Amino acid sequence: MTPSPTADRTVVHLVRHGEVHNPDRVLYGRLPEFHLSALGRDMAELVATHLADHDVTHVVSSPLERARETAAPIAAAHDLEVELDARVLEAENAFEGRAVAGGKGIFRDPKMWRLMVNPMRPSWGEPYADLATRMQAAVDDARERARGHEAVLVSHQAPIWMLRLAIEGRRFVHDPRRRECTLASLTSLTYRGDELESLAYSEPAASLLPQAQAGAGA
Repeated sequence: MTPSPTADRTVVHLVRHGEVHNPDRVLYGRLPEFHLSALGRDMAELVATHLADHDVTHVVSSPLERARETAAPIAAAHDLEVELDARVLEAENAFEGRAVAGGKGIFRDPKMWRLMVNPMRPSWGEPYADLATRMQAAVDDARERARGHEAVLVSHQAPIWMLRLAIEGRRFVHDPRRRECTLASLTSLTYRGDELESLAYSEPAASLLPQAQAGAGA
């Protein structure tokens, strides 16, 4: 008897990109030409090794360089092409290009204060709810494309974390320092048919994290 399609087990892995070469420690956001550092490339290879024996049939990436460079070894390990999807792109952010580590590029500039009036939306960028909505749409499409197998979506910290908060029914307002979404981490969604069965978090590149540069990231 042929199993019902609704019984299919599908896993969608949300991967945050590896470390970026960012000597000026700016919030790079959607700015072009921010590539993985040497350490970031090592992180990407560790993720690819971690997923090498998984049944990955579909790989998607944010259009930004750091995400594409993280996705490349994952796709290569499965002889797949990387598909680009703007729905997993980094969030819009008015602080983009500023040195924001420690707040030094924000609180010292009175022109920026007006952007911090509503942390619930937030007032400085793309609404958190919009991030979660577009990420969920990308996950739904990837689940359909990889039904019965596994898909990988390489994205950025804020979009991944907003989707997780939405899935877990938690408030979007949060302390960014407490996000469980480190560099090159996996947030893995397991579905039975179209129903979410579980969410798991892992850090294949944990051994490299102590070497990563502190400061602004995305």
